[in-house]
Amino acid sequence: MMAINGIQFQKGLSLPAFLRDYGTEEQCEALFIKARLPDGFICPCCGHGAAYEFKRRELRYWQCGACRHQTS
Repeated sequence: MMAINGIQFQKGLSLPAFLRDYGTEEQCEALFIKARLPDGFICPCCGHGAAYEFKRRELRYWQCGACRHQTS
């Protein structure tokens, strides 16, 4: 007899719900950014609230509009 896999039967998102919310790279990235920056960008160095967004080697960065500090 095979043991029940606890991971397989845990509560959470169903596969259709997961695919609806995270199904594409763009959806997943947007939700991650929303979780990472819930109040929008705030510079960790100077506290300024505006940034320029850019990608370098497929990585997303934000550069503060005031002090030019870059964060990812």
